[in-house]
Amino acid sequence: MSLVDRAKNILFNPSKEWEAIKSEQTTVKDLLMNYVVLLAAIPAVAGFIGFYIFGISWGLVSISPTLGFCIKWAVTTYILNVIAVYVVAFIMDVLATNFGSCKDYVSCFKIVAYSSTAAWVGGIFNLIPSLSILGAIAGIYSLVLLYQGMKIVKQVSQDKLVGYFVTVLIVTIIVYAITGWIVTRFTFGSIDSYVNPF
Repeated sequence: MSLVDRAKNILFNPSKEWEAIKSEQTTVKDLLMNYVVLLAAIPAVAGFIGFYIFGISWGLVSISPTLGFCIKWAVTTYILNVIAVYVVAFIMDVLATNFGSCKDYVSCFKIVAYSSTAAWVGGIFNLIPSLSILGAIAGIYSLVLLYQGMKIVKQVSQDKLVGYFVTVLIVTIIVYAITGWIVTRFTFGSIDSYVNPF
């Protein structure tokens, strides 16, 4: 199945698509190279373009970042987004037996990768920084996809599903809070060196 078809199906017909995903034979490498590295680039590339063209604003304060800053931000964001998929999938797998499911890292990687589709596609709104909040809203839909994926692919009983999901959700929030902090410290921490003098 093509990347476009998979993304479209997981967004608009998730229940049926998760059933198909559950039975697919694949590897982490295939998922990474054929899906994750491509879709995870959307927020980073869109943000790069948006920051460079429109600048960055905090309330009444606006700056015009240099090309170097925008590249640094985009590359850091992209790499950490990919790493986050590995980390969340790993922790989901470690927790599986505590909630009556089997350890299967590939299945966990599938769930995290495909449920991230909404957030990654929503990252297109980074093209216009003032609309990036819409990307955050798309990220909420990724949580819905995560819940459905865990229910169908991991086959967790209903009485344990909510606890498993909430635990993974907390882990996800922590992981992305850490990646966000790293991006901020690594890029915005030295922003004075990357601001155009106009």
